[in-house]
Amino acid sequence: MRKIKLIWDFRGEVAAKTAEHHEIHLKEFIEAEKLGLNITGFEILNEMHTIAFMVVDEKDMIMVRDALKPHRGEVFE
Repeated sequence: MRKIKLIWDFRGEVAAKTAEHHEIHLKEFIEAEKLGLNITGFEILNEMHTIAFMVVDEKDMIMVRDALKPHRGEVFE
């Protein structure tokens, strides 16, 4: 089964702190919904752009997308 990386973009001077905090909520969602995967993180792309992400099984993607409204997604390899 394919895995999908759902991504939230944060921009501005506090993007890194915001993305780091958002990851906490993603972990809480995974636990509350008892999702099969527990892969989350955040990446600082530059000083004004950071992403938070979570990886879900493709079968769970629609439910998570509708609940959490990520900005984009990509196949996770």
